[in-house]
Amino acid sequence: MGQKGFWDEQERVSKLKNKKPVLTCLSESIPWEAFRPLLDKGYSQERKSNAGRKRIDPLILFKMLVLQQLFNLSDEEVKFQVNDRCSFEEFVGLGVMNDIPDATTVAFFRERLRNANVIDELFEMFESYIRDQGLEARGGQIIDATLVLVPKQRNSREDNKEIKANRVPD
Repeated sequence: MGQKGFWDEQERVSKLKNKKPVLTCLSESIPWEAFRPLLDKGYSQERKSNAGRKRIDPLILFKMLVLQQLFNLSDEEVKFQVNDRCSFEEFVGLGVMNDIPDATTVAFFRERLRNANVIDELFEMFESYIRDQGLEARGGQIIDATLVLVPKQRNSREDNKEIKANRVPD
Protein backbone atom coordinates (compact mmCIF):
# COMPACT_ATOMS: atom_id res chain seq x y z
CA MET A 1 0.00 0.00 0.00
CA GLY A 2 1.28 3.39 -0.94
CA GLN A 3 0.80 6.69 0.73
CA LYS A 4 -2.77 8.00 0.84
CA GLY A 5 -3.54 10.86 -1.47
CA PHE A 6 -5.31 14.08 -0.55
CA TRP A 7 -8.64 13.06 -2.13
CA ASP A 8 -8.61 9.33 -1.25
CA GLU A 9 -10.98 9.66 1.70
CA GLN A 10 -13.43 11.80 -0.26
CA GLU A 11 -13.36 9.29 -3.15
CA ARG A 12 -14.01 6.41 -0.73
CA VAL A 13 -17.00 8.19 0.82
CA SER A 14 -18.47 9.06 -2.59
CA LYS A 15 -18.18 5.41 -3.71
CA LEU A 16 -20.05 4.33 -0.59
CA LYS A 17 -22.75 6.95 -1.15
CA ASN A 18 -23.21 5.94 -4.79
CA LYS A 19 -23.89 2.35 -3.74
CA LYS A 20 -27.11 3.44 -1.95
CA PRO A 21 -27.06 1.06 1.00
CA VAL A 22 -30.28 0.30 2.85
CA LEU A 23 -29.77 2.92 5.55
CA THR A 24 -29.19 5.68 2.99
CA CYS A 25 -32.40 4.69 1.19
CA LEU A 26 -34.31 4.76 4.49
CA SER A 27 -32.84 8.14 5.41
CA GLU A 28 -33.89 9.66 2.12
CA SER A 29 -37.29 8.04 1.68
CA ILE A 30 -38.88 8.26 5.13
CA PRO A 31 -40.21 11.63 6.33
CA TRP A 32 -38.60 11.42 9.75
CA GLU A 33 -40.06 14.71 10.98
CA ALA A 34 -43.53 13.11 10.81
CA PHE A 35 -42.54 11.05 13.86
CA ARG A 36 -41.73 14.11 15.98
CA PRO A 37 -45.24 14.76 17.43
CA LEU A 38 -45.44 11.20 18.77
CA LEU A 39 -41.85 11.29 19.97
CA ASP A 40 -42.45 14.55 21.81
CA LYS A 41 -45.54 13.06 23.41
CA GLY A 42 -43.46 10.18 24.76
CA TYR A 43 -40.34 12.16 25.56
CA SER A 44 -41.70 15.35 27.05
CA GLN A 45 -40.43 16.12 30.50
CA GLU A 46 -40.51 19.29 32.51
CA ARG A 47 -37.02 20.47 33.34
CA LYS A 48 -36.48 21.92 36.79
CA SER A 49 -33.66 24.12 35.53
CA ASN A 50 -31.48 24.67 32.48
CA ALA A 51 -28.46 23.21 34.26
CA GLY A 52 -26.90 20.01 33.03
CA ARG A 53 -26.60 18.40 29.64
CA LYS A 54 -28.99 19.40 26.86
CA ARG A 55 -31.73 16.98 25.93
CA ILE A 56 -30.83 14.58 23.11
CA ASP A 57 -33.04 14.97 20.07
CA PRO A 58 -35.69 12.22 20.35
CA LEU A 59 -35.43 11.58 16.60
CA ILE A 60 -31.81 10.48 17.08
CA LEU A 61 -32.84 8.09 19.84
CA PHE A 62 -35.75 6.76 17.78
CA LYS A 63 -33.44 6.05 14.85
CA MET A 64 -31.21 4.13 17.25
CA LEU A 65 -34.26 2.06 18.25
CA VAL A 66 -34.96 1.43 14.54
CA LEU A 67 -31.38 0.19 14.10
CA GLN A 68 -31.85 -2.09 17.08
CA GLN A 69 -34.93 -3.62 15.52
CA LEU A 70 -33.48 -3.96 12.02
CA PHE A 71 -30.18 -5.50 13.10
CA ASN A 72 -31.23 -7.26 16.33
CA LEU A 73 -28.86 -5.25 18.55
CA SER A 74 -28.75 -4.80 22.31
CA ASP A 75 -28.62 -1.33 23.88
CA GLU A 76 -24.88 -1.66 24.42
CA GLU A 77 -24.29 -2.98 20.89
CA VAL A 78 -26.31 -0.24 19.16
CA LYS A 79 -24.19 2.38 20.94
CA PHE A 80 -21.03 0.60 19.81
CA GLN A 81 -22.22 0.17 16.21
CA VAL A 82 -23.28 3.82 15.88
CA ASN A 83 -19.88 4.80 17.21
CA ASP A 84 -18.04 2.30 14.98
CA ARG A 85 -19.88 2.42 11.63
CA CYS A 86 -20.05 5.55 9.51
CA SER A 87 -23.29 4.38 7.88
CA PHE A 88 -25.02 3.95 11.27
CA GLU A 89 -23.68 7.28 12.52
CA GLU A 90 -24.91 9.05 9.38
CA PHE A 91 -28.32 7.33 9.51
CA VAL A 92 -28.85 8.42 13.10
CA GLY A 93 -27.87 11.98 12.22
CA LEU A 94 -24.70 12.34 14.22
CA GLY A 95 -21.23 13.33 13.13
CA VAL A 96 -17.78 12.40 14.29
CA MET A 97 -17.69 15.29 16.74
CA ASN A 98 -21.04 14.42 18.39
CA ASP A 99 -21.43 12.33 21.51
CA ILE A 100 -23.19 9.01 20.94
CA PRO A 101 -26.05 8.38 23.39
CA ASP A 102 -25.12 5.58 25.77
CA ALA A 103 -26.96 2.31 26.34
CA THR A 104 -28.76 3.57 29.46
CA THR A 105 -30.09 6.60 27.60
CA VAL A 106 -31.46 4.35 24.84
CA ALA A 107 -33.08 2.02 27.41
CA PHE A 108 -34.66 4.93 29.34
CA PHE A 109 -35.94 6.45 26.09
CA ARG A 110 -37.56 3.16 25.04
CA GLU A 111 -39.15 2.85 28.48
CA ARG A 112 -40.52 6.41 28.30
CA LEU A 113 -42.09 5.69 24.92
CA ARG A 114 -43.54 2.47 26.30
CA ASN A 115 -44.97 4.27 29.35
CA ALA A 116 -46.54 6.92 27.10
CA ASN A 117 -48.09 4.11 24.98
CA VAL A 118 -46.60 5.45 21.75
CA ILE A 119 -43.85 2.94 20.93
CA ASP A 120 -46.13 0.53 19.06
CA GLU A 121 -47.70 3.41 17.13
CA LEU A 122 -44.25 4.73 16.17
CA PHE A 123 -43.09 1.39 14.78
CA GLU A 124 -46.41 0.81 12.97
CA MET A 125 -45.97 4.23 11.38
CA PHE A 126 -42.38 3.33 10.40
CA GLU A 127 -43.50 0.03 8.88
CA SER A 128 -46.30 1.71 6.94
CA TYR A 129 -43.81 4.15 5.37
CA ILE A 130 -41.54 1.37 4.20
CA ARG A 131 -44.51 -0.76 3.04
CA ASP A 132 -45.71 2.18 0.92
CA GLN A 133 -42.39 1.96 -0.91
CA GLY A 134 -42.80 -1.75 -1.52
CA LEU A 135 -40.29 -2.75 1.13
CA GLU A 136 -40.52 -5.10 4.08
CA ALA A 137 -38.49 -4.87 7.28
CA ARG A 138 -36.85 -8.15 8.14
CA GLY A 139 -34.62 -8.27 11.16
CA GLY A 140 -31.00 -8.99 10.35
CA GLN A 141 -27.97 -9.63 12.42
CA ILE A 142 -24.50 -8.28 12.68
CA ILE A 143 -22.35 -11.22 13.61
CA ASP A 144 -20.09 -10.52 16.55
CA ALA A 145 -16.97 -12.62 16.44
CA THR A 146 -16.03 -12.90 20.09
CA LEU A 147 -12.71 -14.46 21.01
CA VAL A 148 -12.78 -16.49 24.21
CA LEU A 149 -9.76 -17.92 26.02
CA VAL A 150 -9.92 -21.70 26.20
CA PRO A 151 -8.22 -23.42 29.13
CA LYS A 152 -5.23 -25.53 28.14
CA GLN A 153 -5.59 -29.22 28.69
CA ARG A 154 -2.91 -30.77 30.85
CA ASN A 155 -2.19 -34.47 30.88
CA SER A 156 -1.15 -36.14 34.10
CA ARG A 157 2.21 -37.97 34.29
CA GLU A 158 0.41 -41.30 34.13
CA ASP A 159 -1.46 -40.17 30.99
CA ASN A 160 1.81 -39.10 29.36
CA LYS A 161 3.35 -42.53 30.12
CA GLU A 162 0.33 -44.25 28.54
CA ILE A 163 0.56 -42.01 25.45
CA LYS A 164 4.28 -42.76 25.05
CA ALA A 165 3.46 -46.46 25.29
CA ASN A 166 1.02 -46.01 22.38
CA ARG A 167 -2.02 -46.60 24.59
CA VAL A 168 -4.98 -44.27 24.95
CA PRO A 169 -5.43 -43.02 28.52
CA ASP A 170 -8.84 -43.12 30.22
